[in-house]
Amino acid sequence: MSPTAQATAAARRVVFPFTAIVGQEEMKLALLLNVIDPKIGGVMIMGDRGTGKSTTIRALADLLPEIPVVANDPFNSDPSDPDLMSDEVRQQLQQGVDIPIVQKKVQMVDLPLGATEDRVCGTIDIEKALSEGVKAFEPGLLAKANRGILYVDEVNLLDDHLVDVLLDSAASGWNTVEREGISIRHPARFVLVGSGNPEEGELRPQLLDRFGMHAEIHTVKEPALRVQIVEQRSEFDQNPPEFLEKYKQQQQELQQNIINAQKLLPSVKIDYDLRVKISEVCSELDVDGLRGDIVTNRAAKAITAYEGRTEVTVDDIRRVMTLCLRHRLRKDPLESIDSGYKVDKAFSRVFGVETSQETTQANGTAQKLGVRN
Repeated sequence: MSPTAQATAAARRVVFPFTAIVGQEEMKLALLLNVIDPKIGGVMIMGDRGTGKSTTIRALADLLPEIPVVANDPFNSDPSDPDLMSDEVRQQLQQGVDIPIVQKKVQMVDLPLGATEDRVCGTIDIEKALSEGVKAFEPGLLAKANRGILYVDEVNLLDDHLVDVLLDSAASGWNTVEREGISIRHPARFVLVGSGNPEEGELRPQLLDRFGMHAEIHTVKEPALRVQIVEQRSEFDQNPPEFLEKYKQQQQELQQNIINAQKLLPSVKIDYDLRVKISEVCSELDVDGLRGDIVTNRAAKAITAYEGRTEVTVDDIRRVMTLCLRHRLRKDPLESIDSGYKVDKAFSRVFGVETSQETTQANGTAQKLGVRN
């Protein structure tokens, strides 16, 4: 590591390590899979207050490896992938201009609740455009979030129109700003993470369906685990560098696993019969549209790649299916989001396997994640 990189690392805010987080396996798995394949479409995390939602998301962003970006580019443009670079950078490349490249930490952008559309999407300076004849664009949060993580806390309290804009950008990978006949677009491909407390109201089904996965988290009930969490937090607060050193090796191993999974992902295959059965489960559960089928296929491939394999198994599908489908089920307006029992039941019927016990599932996921409990 260069002296500059060391200075930057030292100046960065200390973040609680991802591998030290106790429990909440469902949330951790959903986040890791979205990082391995951002096309899964983000994750919505619903749970009680004070269950470590924000801590986990910040820890994940801190864990991710550095990425190559075009120096001084407001959109974190990728120097080699045209889908992740701004039009300006693409033109420079076509003209053979030598582009400076730097390594940069993956950005995590926090969207404040009171944010306006201009703050999120960016603004066009019409006066400058008319007087100087240039497209004067002031980038917003979506530009900053390109190739990173966009975190919206209390997403269920955010204006529906803004949520729509975020989901559109996350799905298409581009943000377009139009004003007075002037149109500007830039890449905006990010992992969208929303969190909320069910007591403060649900998201509209149309918007909820657009999130790739939905994780439910609850307050830890076992006294011994609660004590462990309190002690860990206190240990971290007292001496962050020492605490980080303790988890350094685990952090590095998990980071390497993510890098390996991203490379392996394109070669992962899912058998035709399994794809048919995934669609059969979606059909039996009366899931609207085909998003459920697509996301389940993607998530199953991501978990397979994470474990270093290239053939998706029935068990891989079982571990991701509830996360991908529970929020897409039609339900009574007075009923809270299905905890996954219906999905598990339909899965067992279609795939001809026994209904899994939640405990076995959670233990299996914890081992697969390589995260200490």
